Amino acid sequence: MSAESSERAPHAGTGASYAVAGVDIEAGDRAVELMKEWVKKTQRPEVAGLGGLGGFAGLFDASALKRYERPLLASATDGVGTKVDIARQMGVYDTIGHDLVAMVMDDIVVCGAEPLFMTDYICVGKVHPERVAGIVKGIAEGCVLAGTALVGGETAEHPGLLGPDDFDVAGAGTGVVEADRLLGPERIRKGDAVIAMASSGLHSNGYSLVRHVLFDRAKMSLDQQVEELGRTLGEELLEPTKIYSLDCLALTRTTEVHAFSHITGGGLANNLARVFPDSLHAVVDRSTWTPGAVFDLVGQAGQVEQLELEKTLNMGVGMMAVVPQESVDVALTTLADRGVDAWVAGTVVDRDSDRHTGAELTGTYA
Repeated sequence: MSAESSERAPHAGTGASYAVAGVDIEAGDRAVELMKEWVKKTQRPEVAGLGGLGGFAGLFDASALKRYERPLLASATDGVGTKVDIARQMGVYDTIGHDLVAMVMDDIVVCGAEPLFMTDYICVGKVHPERVAGIVKGIAEGCVLAGTALVGGETAEHPGLLGPDDFDVAGAGTGVVEADRLLGPERIRKGDAVIAMASSGLHSNGYSLVRHVLFDRAKMSLDQQVEELGRTLGEELLEPTKIYSLDCLALTRTTEVHAFSHITGGGLANNLARVFPDSLHAVVDRSTWTPGAVFDLVGQAGQVEQLELEKTLNMGVGMMAVVPQESVDVALTTLADRGVDAWVAGTVVDRDSDRHTGAELTGTYA
């Protein structure tokens, strides 16, 4: 330190600093302390006693993988999209984490992998410790529902880029599956049944369309009571995404499963097609279910054509399973016992030259 700067040291509080720039380290530390109790609830045996929240890296005891003959690690990363703006406007922060876990872990389970651990990234304009802890609480609760450990994460404060109340969340997860139990296109056979599992609503996709239709065009408000929904619009839009991870794993333990498909952005047909081989095709009958009222609301409020809705929203189906016909009864019983509303929605047929995708919807919604 030069003599000149030393003389000015007593007045350093009036100069530039991280705090003056908008980053509050103390608030960040406070947020970490508040979230510790929730993160602890997600511990699996493989992470118990290894480090702790606040370290530079999360730890997982990989010796647990020794029981596998040929373990394949599965990884996924995702966010929640513009649904976070609904949470911000409503001032509700402890549900959006469920959405994040579902988006990550239900992608991982599609190949038959057991979720192992997850990390999160929370970006805010200004750290409000209780608010950040609320977000992490939701993530931790989601991890418990998915059977995975939350081993760490990052909270970043971005003043000047985000407003004081703005935030975004993202996460990454890892799972494991035995190589000879890997699910996917090569297992699917002609005649297999396609089982649909009900969604809890819009889940976490298509919110750019939903917000444009309901707010910009229909001029609705979040606190507006909507009779057909039986609650306010905001409560409906903030309904957490259903997490299917443990339900799917239960299916793989009780009966034969050939494939899963997580119905997210792109809609039912496009996501189902992703797990199909070129030679086969799924035909899904719309008449086997009735989409929830929120889907009609979006369609009618924005005069959105049905095909546009179907390629954007899940239309009431959050996960699909492809199983042999002889596995249908056990699969439906397993899901019913776990409280999952499920039904046979379609079948697998040969794919001919007139079919350009691996899945199509037929019929009319019930």
